[in-house]
Amino acid sequence: MSTPQQPNKKRMAMTAGIVVATVIGMTGLGFAAVPLYDAFCKITGYGGTTQEAAAAPSQILERRINIRFDSNVAPGLPVEFAPSQRSESIRIGETGLAFYRVRNTSDQPVIARATYNVTPHVAGPYFAKLECFCFTDRTIAAGEEAELPVVFFVDPELVNDPDTRDLETITLSYTFFRSTGDAS
Repeated sequence: MSTPQQPNKKRMAMTAGIVVATVIGMTGLGFAAVPLYDAFCKITGYGGTTQEAAAAPSQILERRINIRFDSNVAPGLPVEFAPSQRSESIRIGETGLAFYRVRNTSDQPVIARATYNVTPHVAGPYFAKLECFCFTDRTIAAGEEAELPVVFFVDPELVNDPDTRDLETITLSYTFFRSTGDAS
C-alpha cells in the first residue's frame, strides 16, 4: 500500500514567495509603465515626441522647411484653441516663433494643459522646442483670451538621416485638455 507523499513545506514556501514577488514586481511595473514610456519617447523622439533644448544650434542651413501648426481640444473642455498662423517656412537650424490663441468660453476658470507631437513621427528627434506653453498647467480665467508662444527649431542633423533628408513639411500639433488638478 502506498502512502500519500507529504508536501514539502520548504518548497511550498519558496513557491509562494516567488508568486508574491512576481505579483509585487508586475504591479510596480504597471505603475512605472507610463513614466518610463514618456521618458523613452522624450529621449528618442518616438511617436513624434519633440525634444526640449536649452539652446538653438549654431549651424543654420540654407534649406527651408515648412512647419504646419495644428490644434485640437479635448471633448468637454470649454475653450477655443487655434494657431495664430497655419504655417511658417523656416531655414533648418533657424529659431522659429509661433503663437496659439486660447479662450475660455465658460463662466468658470479652467485649469488645462497642452500635449504635443509632430508628424511625420520620424521628425520627432529633430524638432526641438526652446520655450513652450505645454510644459505646465495653465489656469484660464472665465472669458480670458491669451496668446501662447512656442519657440522651436529643426535640428540640422535632419538632413543627414535617410528617413528625413527629403522631408519638406513637419506638422506641430497640440491638444488642450483639462488638467487632472482641475475639479470642475
